[in-house]
Amino acid sequence: MYNQKVLDAFANPKNVGCIENADGEGTVGNATCGDIMKITLKIENDIIVDAKFQTFGCAAAIATSSTATQMVIGMTIDEALKLTNARVVEELEGLPPQKIHCSVLAEEAIKKAIEDYRAKQNNKTVEKTEIEYV
Repeated sequence: MYNQKVLDAFANPKNVGCIENADGEGTVGNATCGDIMKITLKIENDIIVDAKFQTFGCAAAIATSSTATQMVIGMTIDEALKLTNARVVEELEGLPPQKIHCSVLAEEAIKKAIEDYRAKQNNKTVEKTEIEYV
């Protein structure tokens, strides 16, 4: 069912855990299959310097989480926003058709984490502006 690259990513996942005081956090889930994925990001000067994941799910969910976090480290946030589930599947050299949704969760979790980061940055800007004018 799974190729060797997927099995290796599942058996030896990279970036497992949660970044304390993460700059961005994204959690997504699929009620149909029960997979839940949380990705946290550390971002400096708009570059993702660290990414970690916590995933409750099948081998494909863990493999795609691990692979996606590895792929985005070193990317700018704009580059990471362009990461597609198809690229994650390609990096894993394929997934069974019924497991493609796992790669979609990885893409969505990264995008949510970046949205969270941007929202926090906007709030900091608003707070700084309010403080300066008070």
